[in-house]
Amino acid sequence: MTVKKTENKIVLIGGGGHCKSCIDVIEAMGKYSIAGIIDIREKVGQKVLGYGIVGTDDEIADYVRKYKNVLITLGQIYTSEKRIKLFKIAEEHNACFPVVISPLAYVSKHAKIGKGTIVMHHALINADASIGVNCIINTKSLVEHDAVIGDHCHISTGAIVNGGVNIGNNTFYGSGAVSKEYISIPQNSFIKANSIVKSNDK
Repeated sequence: MTVKKTENKIVLIGGGGHCKSCIDVIEAMGKYSIAGIIDIREKVGQKVLGYGIVGTDDEIADYVRKYKNVLITLGQIYTSEKRIKLFKIAEEHNACFPVVISPLAYVSKHAKIGKGTIVMHHALINADASIGVNCIINTKSLVEHDAVIGDHCHISTGAIVNGGVNIGNNTFYGSGAVSKEYISIPQNSFIKANSIVKSNDK
């Protein structure tokens, strides 16, 4: 069922491959309807899974005033800088950043999730885990009990963050990576796919 109320519309910022996965989660969630996508000027007029790219980064303020709800749908691999920049621009204009959770994910009622974070299909967030703002908890990833994920992090597909791990802000944690329990990973870390993270020296 399409949601028609203006307050339930959401603007997506970033129209690449990650945006497609976000759209799939938003559609499955059924709470928000997508008002449009913001990307670079050259892409305006194109569509992503049937949703129009309607504006550019320079027009974020206009779309925030009109629709309020925003999700950063730009992906994050090598750096979180662009996602942070877009988040801050929208935040400066009083955007609302809903937490978007796939109905196919499991999030413990005892977990905490910061604004603007998306939890994708079949992800699992266990008891007393804490996730920061503007994070990507990607498909089939596991964040175990008492783990702390900082702001602007990407926990990639199939990754495992074991119990009590503390991951610093702006970290990329690659697909299939597995951590030892109760270690700290510094901010701005880049954890390669399929890594075994055993110490704090990353």
